[in-house]
Amino acid sequence: MRDGRNDTEGTGRHGERAEGERAFIADNMLGRLAGWLRIFGCDTLYVKSGDDGDIARISESEKRIVLTRDKQLVKRRGINAYYVDDIRPEEQLRLVVHRFNLRFEEERMRCSQCNGTLHIKKREDVSSIVPDGVLERNESFYMCSSCGRVYWKGSHWKRIREVVEKALSD
Repeated sequence: MRDGRNDTEGTGRHGERAEGERAFIADNMLGRLAGWLRIFGCDTLYVKSGDDGDIARISESEKRIVLTRDKQLVKRRGINAYYVDDIRPEEQLRLVVHRFNLRFEEERMRCSQCNGTLHIKKREDVSSIVPDGVLERNESFYMCSSCGRVYWKGSHWKRIREVVEKALSD
């Protein structure tokens, strides 16, 4: 989906999650993975800075699975952590998708920047926000309930679908 603004990625805790739904917290080495998991519809915090203690406290209090490339963090007591054994974001996504049996549900996508929930909007709802050409070529849009970013299925949607399909394949 196309991002209507060019801000930096947020780390806020946004949106509700269903009972039993997995939630993640990704450390500073896994920012791109966090964005992909949000596209998958997973409630995923991304901690850009902070120490292992901060991540552990958030993980424990919010019942989040820690995703990390830090072997010491994985060994920490009291947290549920998964060591992501690859440096390539698309392969990281594939590993996490298979490890946690994740499914892509388009209607559950989250804001890839801040983790907020997305809501479908009509043209008239976003006409003052998106460029005219985009408005003319698209019927529906998605707006983040937290940061207000607007997304649409632009020319890169095909690439997103390819990454999703690759992550779901064996």
